[in-house]
Amino acid sequence: MDSKLQGMGWRERLYVIIFFTNTREGKRFDTWLLLIIFASLVVVMLDSVANVNEQYGSLLTGLEWAFTAIFAVEYGLRIYTHPEPRKYIFSFYGAVDLLSILPAFLALLVPESQYLMVVRVVRMLRIFRVLKLTPYLSQANFLLVALRGSKQKIIVFLLSVTTLIVVYGTLMYVIEGPPNGFTSIPMSIYWAVVTLTTVGFGDIVPHTPLGKALATVVMITGYSIIAVPTGIFTAELANAMRSDTLQHPCPTCEKLLHEPNAAFCSRCGTQLFPHDNPEPPASPRETS
Repeated sequence: MDSKLQGMGWRERLYVIIFFTNTREGKRFDTWLLLIIFASLVVVMLDSVANVNEQYGSLLTGLEWAFTAIFAVEYGLRIYTHPEPRKYIFSFYGAVDLLSILPAFLALLVPESQYLMVVRVVRMLRIFRVLKLTPYLSQANFLLVALRGSKQKIIVFLLSVTTLIVVYGTLMYVIEGPPNGFTSIPMSIYWAVVTLTTVGFGDIVPHTPLGKALATVVMITGYSIIAVPTGIFTAELANAMRSDTLQHPCPTCEKLLHEPNAAFCSRCGTQLFPHDNPEPPASPRETS
């Protein structure tokens, strides 16, 4: 047994093993759990194949219930061993763990709901803990900051695009009308969405010269605006990453921005302040 677990009660040991990977037993538990999750996903996917279901339907059903029983026991142990069960139940992983169990029981009432068990794939996110990749997830904070910063711009952009779609759809309904497949304004708006996004299903197409001219305008508009939200988000992401850099001047050239772990100035090569020193040395301008 890992030395970290010695001296603990059995409930505390179970808590450490189930919720942490800093022990040998905890890492082994998470590894086996991930393998079981992956196996359960394979079973659910195979069960959706008609030929496989006809030959091995009963076996696959038995395996699905076996995996569900394992996950139900695991979910119960997590609630029982956690010091604050309510905190776990209403956490992200707690909700996902519960959702991975419910579809099996819902299948008793609605058979097709058993395929919702693919939500178990979300539980594979625990691989970040097993492989010690959690620190890299902190970089996702840049994306969240960029999304928050660009929210208002993107909302204005989407409202403008929605207005254009309604106008284009209504114009096409007036131009083409029901005889050419544009049976209503909602149907015409659907065509405008498909055309503006450059998807082009082709289930509804204009037939008149004026309708084709309008469709050309919609296509060109789609290519023009498709890069706008990307540019907005990219600009905000660059600002978020720039704000994470060190804003201390170089003592020689007084360059302000440097990477967080930079030891030398990227402009003149001067050694920056030591990382173990919480305050940078005063610049020549300050000491003069």
